[in-house]
Amino acid sequence: TLAVFGRLAGIKMAEFFRDGVRIAFLDEGPRDAPVVHCIHGFASNKSVNWVGPGWVKTLTDAGYRVIAHDNRGHGDSDKPHDEDNYHATVMADDAAALLSHLNIEKAHVMGYSMGARISAFLALRNPGMVRSLIIGGLGTAMIENLNKWGTIADALLAPSLDDVTDERGRMFRAFADQTGSDRIALAACITASRTLLTPDQVASIQAPTLIAVGTKDDIAGPPQPLAAMMKAATVVDIPGRDHMLAVGDKVFKAAVLPFIAAN
Repeated sequence: TLAVFGRLAGIKMAEFFRDGVRIAFLDEGPRDAPVVHCIHGFASNKSVNWVGPGWVKTLTDAGYRVIAHDNRGHGDSDKPHDEDNYHATVMADDAAALLSHLNIEKAHVMGYSMGARISAFLALRNPGMVRSLIIGGLGTAMIENLNKWGTIADALLAPSLDDVTDERGRMFRAFADQTGSDRIALAACITASRTLLTPDQVASIQAPTLIAVGTKDDIAGPPQPLAAMMKAATVVDIPGRDHMLAVGDKVFKAAVLPFIAAN
């Protein structure tokens, strides 16, 4: 089922359903152009991650078709409260289902943070769909539990931001409040979606891969060890940027365009 339901800054929004869950998405650029499928990070959405920082314009101006959806629990998509909805494989299958729904056989896939993890699982589960893979904001945290994500779930469920003392918890709670998110859904998501990949799984990813992490990112983990495990991966350091600011950086964009063109 597909329905067009609105516009954002001139961008047409649409939706489809997978297993009863409504997934909202945008689809911009020439229909016959190579596709870049953008998958946003935790507590964000397609607008905050990809429209606001200029990614949709950058990619469409370069001649690409851009698909970007709101992960379940986020943005304009449905927000179930059951943790079983948010396993990384379930969310990766949402992304694959959207491509199939639009009759797109193969796409460049770019994910940021949680979206990078989802993108990696997409590449594992549907390797034929992934022309190239761009992992933003995630290095060795893809394979190692470097962060205390339970504190973020607690922060999301606290009565107010004033009740949160953990620094990282406060950051994500403030971001969730800023974006008007469903905090119960996000708490379920952060609890269930942190599935780690094994080094063998990382090594089995066949798609050419670009890994981009801010040099001040204290969440992602270093990107170089992750790249060393992969068949064809290169690393881009995004100078002076932390986890929240790296996503829209010009260095990131300047690296992605030639990488996509080469693949």
